[in-house]
Amino acid sequence: MASDLDFVKFVVDQIENAGVISCRKMFGEYAVYCEGKVVALICDNQLFIKPTEAGRSFIGDVVEAPPYPGAKPSFLIEEQIEDKDWISELVRLTEKELPEPKPKKKPKRKS
Repeated sequence: MASDLDFVKFVVDQIENAGVISCRKMFGEYAVYCEGKVVALICDNQLFIKPTEAGRSFIGDVVEAPPYPGAKPSFLIEEQIEDKDWISELVRLTEKELPEPKPKKKPKRKS
């Protein structure tokens, strides 16, 4: 089941204080970016935050689940999604710990 655009907009509104936030539709679901890094996925109207040590310490009692079949487990955020300050801080901590995205290679020109 694909995620509902209203839910995606709600999540983006909740984390808007974490930094520069954007989202992109991918394979019927959504990737959420903070400062150009993928920090979360929204799948089946659920928010999955990429796992980091800082995030694990911040959350405490972590619930992990794969966002889609075959994926590595991520932090499943349920009730805390309603707490704008809490979820923004988690996204901020996650973004800081994730590596910079690799630069995209330019396509080679045909001779």
